[in-house]
Amino acid sequence: MGTPEFSVPVLEQLVSNYEVVGVVTQPDKPVGRKHILTPSPVKEASALYNIPVFQPQSLKKEYQVILALKPDMIITCAYGQMLPQEVLNYPKYGCINVHASLLPKYRGGAPIHKAIIDGCVETGITIMYMSEKMDAGDIIAQENVLISERDTKGTLSKKLSEVGAKLLIETLPQIVKGEVDAIKQNEEDVTFAYNITRSEEKLNFHKTTKELYDQIRGMNPDPIAYTTLDGKVLKVYQARCEDHVYMEHEDGAIVALYKDGIGVSTSDGELILEEIQLEGKKRCFVKDFLNGVDKNKLLNQVLK
Repeated sequence: MGTPEFSVPVLEQLVSNYEVVGVVTQPDKPVGRKHILTPSPVKEASALYNIPVFQPQSLKKEYQVILALKPDMIITCAYGQMLPQEVLNYPKYGCINVHASLLPKYRGGAPIHKAIIDGCVETGITIMYMSEKMDAGDIIAQENVLISERDTKGTLSKKLSEVGAKLLIETLPQIVKGEVDAIKQNEEDVTFAYNITRSEEKLNFHKTTKELYDQIRGMNPDPIAYTTLDGKVLKVYQARCEDHVYMEHEDGAIVALYKDGIGVSTSDGELILEEIQLEGKKRCFVKDFLNGVDKNKLLNQVLK
């Protein structure tokens, strides 16, 4: 049971080592301006192996088809819906979840985003038994993964998905043999990483340069951090930090134009935007963006 690209390596490893009797993923979703119905990456991967795919709108109302498959074990990885108790109770060897954090830290749907946004230097993978409460089950195994200063949500997701698939396959034989000593989570250490809201995507230049840099990395390639320039949405895909301080400028003011970047004043320095997309325009590197704008007009404008 999984949905995004992150879940695909787990599926591939399971197919290589076990009999996968079915895949459950989220319903196809409209994508792009033309709202074309698009299958999830997990559904696309399942088609390569001719595995039956089920896409319930509400798992709580449509779970009987899963029980009819008589699974010995259910594996979930970034599926996107809570499992009803009837499903959790059914498999002989339980329901196992692959979660992209070192639980009990960052329970929820956006643990990779939040680890980068919060400036963490490491995160990891947790293999756990599922419970009815979100990401609260007993821990079976964990593996740490370092976060580099250049990691984005996209690059870190790739690293974590590979580690998760590998750790799961290493752990499954012990689960089947009953040789694991699962550890209860310490509720005092619980933190949450709920799905990113639209308001959290907006850049606030009263923050430090490092906080803004981490926010941009943590939202690339989705959902993308943004600000506004002259009333138009300006998405920011990539930036870098500088120590220059512009005391005479308000936070968010464009204070310098470089060959490859737009310098913006922050609470403690300067954030240089390197890759952007202005509303109505294509995504581009700033060096190309600057070729088609009035540089004098751009200077001293304030991003809000």
